[in-house]
Amino acid sequence: MGHQIRVSGAVLVGLLLAAAAGCSDPAAPGGGDPKASAPAGSPSTAASKGSNPPGDDAKPTAGDVLPGMVSAAVARTQLAALKVAPVGTMAGYSREKFTHWAQQGNKCDTREVVLKRDGTDVTQDAECKAVSGNWKSLYDGAVVTEAGKMDIDHMVPLAEGWRSGAAGWDSARRKAFANDLTHPQLLAVTAASNRSKGDQSPDLWQPPDKASWCQYGRAWTTVKSTYGLTVTEPEKKMLTTMLDTCAS
Repeated sequence: MGHQIRVSGAVLVGLLLAAAAGCSDPAAPGGGDPKASAPAGSPSTAASKGSNPPGDDAKPTAGDVLPGMVSAAVARTQLAALKVAPVGTMAGYSREKFTHWAQQGNKCDTREVVLKRDGTDVTQDAECKAVSGNWKSLYDGAVVTEAGKMDIDHMVPLAEGWRSGAAGWDSARRKAFANDLTHPQLLAVTAASNRSKGDQSPDLWQPPDKASWCQYGRAWTTVKSTYGLTVTEPEKKMLTTMLDTCAS
């Protein structure tokens, strides 16, 4: 009988321990590890990575018309770190190697997202095409009310990107560069100013409105820094001049 009582007591202890373990936080599998509380790909995991719907993070900060801008001090640091190299070759270049404009959801492509972002009172039709709105072009200060008169400029032109490093990229990276809504790479400007700029670097072309030079210099430098592109000596010198126009 005593032997039987000892066995029952051991079983009872085991049951009590099992019950205690079962009382741990049910929302924390894996022994209560909070990192295991959300499976990969769940909304909470995605939120922790800062993911947003297309275009939602493409909002300029106060005082700037481009998203992803940095201060003049940070831009100077970025500029100092850029590799200086001669102008690269255009051999093999084609705009078609930089897929654009990419679809961004809800029938909108990158062009329409930027037109909406950069304008005021912009209305779009059922196909996401801008049908009315107001835009102020950073480069020349012109005010435009017809979307068809606006171009979406690549701050660092595709051809300039090719000459300074993009020739060695894969197609996915080129597509990202051509449709970047997060960094200051895309901007709605007048067609006239965009076509005047062409694929020229800052030492060869500067926005006619000098009030835009601070933003232009910071944006160009940030994009080149983000993508690890090179600069030439004359380009770096003009970017320094542009950054010097920023208020201290």
